[in-house]
Amino acid sequence: MYESLGLYIEGAWRTGASGRTRPVIDPSTERQLGDVPVAEASDVEAAILAAEMARHRWTKLDPWQRARIIRRIGDFVREREADFSRMVAQELGRPAKHVAGEVALSADQFEWFAEETKRIYGQTIESRQAGGRIVISHEPVGVVAAFTAWNFPLVLLARKIAPALAAGCSIICRPSEETPGSAMLLIKCCHDAGLPPGLVNLVLGKADEIAAIVMASPIVRKISLTGSISVGKKLFRQSAETLKRMSMELGGHAPVIVCADADARKAAELTVPVKFRNAGQVCVSPSRYYIHESKVEEFTSHFVQLTKKLKIGSPFANDTDVGPLGTEKRLRQIEELVEETKRDGARLECGGRRPHEFNAGYYYEPTVFSGCRDEMRIMREEVFGPVVPISSFSGVEEVLERANKIEYGLASYVFTRDAATANKISGELKAGMVGVNTYALAAAEVPFGGVRDSGFGREGGIYALRDYLEPKYTHFVPL
Repeated sequence: MYESLGLYIEGAWRTGASGRTRPVIDPSTERQLGDVPVAEASDVEAAILAAEMARHRWTKLDPWQRARIIRRIGDFVREREADFSRMVAQELGRPAKHVAGEVALSADQFEWFAEETKRIYGQTIESRQAGGRIVISHEPVGVVAAFTAWNFPLVLLARKIAPALAAGCSIICRPSEETPGSAMLLIKCCHDAGLPPGLVNLVLGKADEIAAIVMASPIVRKISLTGSISVGKKLFRQSAETLKRMSMELGGHAPVIVCADADARKAAELTVPVKFRNAGQVCVSPSRYYIHESKVEEFTSHFVQLTKKLKIGSPFANDTDVGPLGTEKRLRQIEELVEETKRDGARLECGGRRPHEFNAGYYYEPTVFSGCRDEMRIMREEVFGPVVPISSFSGVEEVLERANKIEYGLASYVFTRDAATANKISGELKAGMVGVNTYALAAAEVPFGGVRDSGFGREGGIYALRDYLEPKYTHFVPL
């Protein structure tokens, strides 16, 4: 499939200008799935020029015409769920049975933003000049470049393509090198829906090589990134040269606060499947745990019992709960973090090793530590894997100070039965999103994003659409 699709520029699939390729590895077997073409500088430049030409044609269509095409993309995504599930399972190692949720969320992006295409409202303001009026309108920002990570290869890209198209922009997509086939299938839905050639483009290759060309181009007016803090800061510095608009989701280290009045067992039951979904490789994953001292033993005991019941296995097995990590690099980093946490004195409750029953694949057992201290690296840096650090607290003010101490600010969670406690903690947590007695944060209609080192800008909802629009006002005064 990689060879039959490849790069997508100006409405056509092609190989790179030099014919270079790179392998894609199956994380569950460590075998090569195939080779994908690599974009050269001339390919990226061609994509930029194609996007600039296409955006003018796109805005000549009325909003209802554009909406029908965007919605059609979502329809194709839903119809091809089986293809997406198979590809994500192969490239990422996520259990195929878990991919349906990402497919549905991806389709939702196109459905929701298709409707918003018709609702880019202006405003009229009374003028101070006699007989005058002020009209505020919105214009598309222009050509957009999108960079995405490998952990959710469909929805991360859909969150960028859908609002860009709805706003009237064209877009150049650079997905991760680990999951190119998933991106190809999504772009094929765009192609089959009848988008004008050049409106959506796909380039593959090293992120820094592609970014260097994109960031230097005065044609590209906006960058949307899902990636690491270090990459985000680098692109932000580069954006100054051409004054590009930026929106970035840079990961998180979400605190989970279980209060004294909460049902600790219920909190554990809600948390375990969420934490270990996608082998813990989720930016909003519940990843550092603050459990009230009166509930920490009960929570930890039940959490560990549930964790031990999880089935590790092939992403294509129906009974698999946890598949492999997405990359060998990620596996090595998790192994190092676990060993360091042991040395730092945390208590290993379960897991802590590669499962013996697998001769290949980047598998790692779901792992739980108790007695973790705030100064440990596992409590300060994003885990991004199947590892849980648990600590305790005694008071609300204390836990708020500890939860807010590090610079991540994407998601946070609190479990409590008391409305006043819920209001206080949710109001004072420094995060872009807070779940109270729930982990359900991602939806097409809500603003997904963070603050501080977790980035800025939002994906989803009307706030995402605004990131792709420039407000313009015209003052009319009669002569």
